[in-house]
Amino acid sequence: MRRRDFMGGSALALALDSAKASPAAPRSCILLMMVGGVSQLDTFDPKPEAPSRIRSPFRAIHTSVPGMQISELFPKLAGEAKRFSLIRSMHFPAPLLHDEGLRLAQPKLPHAVVLPGPLGLTGGNLPQGQEEACFIHPDTVVGLQPERNRRRYGDHLFGQSCLAARVLVEAGVRHVTVNMFDTVFGAPSWDMHGYSPFSSLATYRDIAGPMFDTAVSALLSDLAERGLLGTTMVVATTEFGRSPYINPTGGRDHWSNCWTTLVAGAGWAGGEIYGTSDAHGAEPRDNPMTPAHLVARMQES
Repeated sequence: MRRRDFMGGSALALALDSAKASPAAPRSCILLMMVGGVSQLDTFDPKPEAPSRIRSPFRAIHTSVPGMQISELFPKLAGEAKRFSLIRSMHFPAPLLHDEGLRLAQPKLPHAVVLPGPLGLTGGNLPQGQEEACFIHPDTVVGLQPERNRRRYGDHLFGQSCLAARVLVEAGVRHVTVNMFDTVFGAPSWDMHGYSPFSSLATYRDIAGPMFDTAVSALLSDLAERGLLGTTMVVATTEFGRSPYINPTGGRDHWSNCWTTLVAGAGWAGGEIYGTSDAHGAEPRDNPMTPAHLVARMQES
């Protein structure tokens, strides 16, 4: 199926028809692409005991799972920790290019649905892994949802896309990808170098963190309440991590040696940590996992 942008009801019906699960393959997968390269130290793998040049300015908070700490950016997700697990040992030896990381993070699924639209410029004009996707704007999907459901996910495009992903999965779509951002240039993203045209720690605090916290906590609880989490794999991942050392402009740079992925639902136990990183979040300490390993799990759905 060629790349296209679905906006109308008939196009949505076509997408649903092409992407529905067969009776023999009832599981679904929602892939949340955290575009920009997420800092493990400032999100899901805080190192509060590390030296000041390494540890995050954000406080590490306890979650509903004893022994699991995450950043204060995610207070709602902290309460949902029994529903998800963290892979803190992601890594790959590939070039530090956003395009390459995006491509490696996604299974080759020609009938996958992508929300809310195609990725824009992420650095190299190289394939980003979504060349054969069906693009749908979330308004096409969530327009008839009760207002309280829409508010629950957040009044922003990412939240409404996550709600649309839940609606599509409930309707029988097997693979849905949500692009949290569409570029790393001149707009908010997880690409936190600390200088223009890229994002900063303030972007994490004021925009990316709250958006992700509200939308993904709502998605996990909504899937669970509807009896869908057991058959729906949720994967929130990124191109690569960020350097353990804070750079001179107060940000962190590209780092493929270690980062964290959030996983939940079908095939993943909740409240677990799969693999750990070293004391500085710089290298896997045990059970290293590559994007290829993760993609293989997603392709099983």
